[in-house]
Amino acid sequence: MTGETIATMHWRALDRDGEDKCRLARAGGGFMLVGHARFRDGQGWAALDYVVRLDEDWHALGADVSGDYGGEAVAWRLAREGDVWTLNDATLPGLEGATDVDLSFTPATNTMPLRRLPEVGRLDCTAAWLRLPGPKVSALTQSYTRERGGLVRYTAEETEYETHLAVDANGFVTLYPGLWERADHG
Repeated sequence: MTGETIATMHWRALDRDGEDKCRLARAGGGFMLVGHARFRDGQGWAALDYVVRLDEDWHALGADVSGDYGGEAVAWRLAREGDVWTLNDATLPGLEGATDVDLSFTPATNTMPLRRLPEVGRLDCTAAWLRLPGPKVSALTQSYTRERGGLVRYTAEETEYETHLAVDANGFVTLYPGLWERADHG
């Protein structure tokens, strides 16, 4: 994989057996998140590798996910051209205005909006949310608000989910309560 490494992160899952290792790199005129998620869920063991391609403003251009999920080989390619999203070249309706990708199996994709979040204030955004099993892809309306003590309040409208994330200076989540925590200092 090419690109200048900016930071790395290693997470440990808190809600299941699993881990995720991710590298944030500068690549061409933008950035990439390159990771390796290994976990067990209701479908069995998963070994998923992902690459998220970002423009210079930290918006998603697309993502590739490959590996094994529940004993099946997977190869998914999400791509965005303007307001049109595709999954393996098939157009996905209902994603107009989505500028981020949220891969449900990793905290890595929170990095995009966290890098855009102002030092004081709130950021509202919409992600193309890829969930398992499936993949299922739909819009996920999210908000991030910086709070005291280095915490960021995160909400997801469609699921009515809310939590407080601990975040490092690189925009990586270091604690996603009940789901993920930093396993080492990357």
